[in-house]
Amino acid sequence: MLKVTLNGKPLTKDSIEEAIVEQVVAHFRERLGSIRHPETGEFPTILVTGTDLSDLKVRVEGSPALLELVQQRLNGPETSEVTQNVESDPSVVGLGGARAPNVFLSHASEDAELAKSVAEALTQHGIETWWSPWCIGAGDSIRQRIDEGLGACTHFVVLLTPRSLDKPWVNAEMDAGLIQKLNMGTRFIALRCGLAVSELPPLLQSAYSPEVSPEQSDWHQLVNDIHGITRKPPLGPQPSIVAQLEGVSSGASPAATALARLFVEGATHALSHDPVLEMSEVAGTLSLSSDDLEDALHELNGLVSEHFGRLYPQEALFARFDRFWMPWTPEEDAVRIAAGLVSDDGFPDTPEEISEVLGWPPRRLNPALTYLIERELVSHTRFYGATDWVTNRELPPEFRLPT
Repeated sequence: MLKVTLNGKPLTKDSIEEAIVEQVVAHFRERLGSIRHPETGEFPTILVTGTDLSDLKVRVEGSPALLELVQQRLNGPETSEVTQNVESDPSVVGLGGARAPNVFLSHASEDAELAKSVAEALTQHGIETWWSPWCIGAGDSIRQRIDEGLGACTHFVVLLTPRSLDKPWVNAEMDAGLIQKLNMGTRFIALRCGLAVSELPPLLQSAYSPEVSPEQSDWHQLVNDIHGITRKPPLGPQPSIVAQLEGVSSGASPAATALARLFVEGATHALSHDPVLEMSEVAGTLSLSSDDLEDALHELNGLVSEHFGRLYPQEALFARFDRFWMPWTPEEDAVRIAAGLVSDDGFPDTPEEISEVLGWPPRRLNPALTYLIERELVSHTRFYGATDWVTNRELPPEFRLPT
């Protein structure tokens, strides 16, 4: 019996996606982290959040001059977009600019009639659409035309049917679409016809894939999704908790900011699962509807987890939000620790000793350590069990001070 493993573990859908995520993260850290400003010598700080391909986010932090250089290396000056993070310093650079929707439509030749219906509906509603019968003419290089369509698209749409699943050409285009999703943020949309979700390739099963039919004539929902038109009705009046957040520019919505504040003010050590809150109690305390709370949780994805109706903060939440309600700023504290590790041979390298030297309790020290660990600016080992610290050892790193 043949047994397939990945890194010594049985091969599963989750392990495949985990391996892909690791490769993507390593790619971004290598590609962006090696960029150095020629005049200041500054390197960018790379922060990757998210646990799977659907919510993976990359933040590039540094001075405005460095971010401009990163943009030029990443996308080129004509397509890059800088967004200055107004609620905090450092700055953040976006990995893609907003453009009018442009669709690349992939399908098997046997499904040409259904693909034509999709292409015509999209075009009639203001969506530039690459469809092979329209875009490949006599004498054209097929590969070159496909490359042009893929390179220009903001949305990769593939029509999956029992006939197309095993088509080498469709699978090759899907591979290219996935690379576009990872490198350029292209939206990947699978349309199912005659297929159950369980019959899709494993990596596509976790994403919503609308079901279509050959007789379908109403494509408005697909058009709205591509244009980014929300399905939700307008929200009602803001909850009263918003008044308490006046003057706080966290960069998050009022609901997400209020939720973060509950964790920040309720934590004793700023560790994962400190504190644990009941969703029903949180909704009542913040006067949030269930929809508003779900939106806030989605916005804080990677910072707050939900399990069986309970909410658990992650350590990164305190590194980001402490500065708004606590008498310290984790980023500034992190610079203080880093300076000691790099320049002072007598500076301690364990949390207990650092706490004693600086006079900081775990509640203050842990967010600063998390800030450094998230950005891979320090080497560390970790306890899993009862402990007051986010890590049990800090080692002097090959360090680049944040700016």
